[in-house]
Amino acid sequence: MVSKTDRKLERVRRHKRVRNKIAGTPERPRLSVFRSNSNIYVQLIDDVNGCTLAQASTLDKEVKEKHANKVAAKEVGTLIAKRAEKINIKDIVFDRVKEVAEAAREGGLNF
Repeated sequence: MVSKTDRKLERVRRHKRVRNKIAGTPERPRLSVFRSNSNIYVQLIDDVNGCTLAQASTLDKEVKEKHANKVAAKEVGTLIAKRAEKINIKDIVFDRVKEVAEAAREGGLNF
């Protein structure tokens, strides 16, 4: 009998694997990306103090593309780079999603 995989459990396992290697500080926060079927959510997280410094998603008014595709990922990456610049953050630690990373680099973030 073939057992069905639990998608939520698999996502949690991937997250734990990434978090074992990466941690954010106030000077160099972690860029966390969550992609659901309908939206993309990005956060800059300070793991030392346990707080979110900035966030962006496809639900924001500034983002024109309201889906979880490559175009939306680039828009969200550009938006998080602008918001990080406002709070004087240039260097970050990154975990995944190529299009968000490329747009954030173009926006001025270093990682």
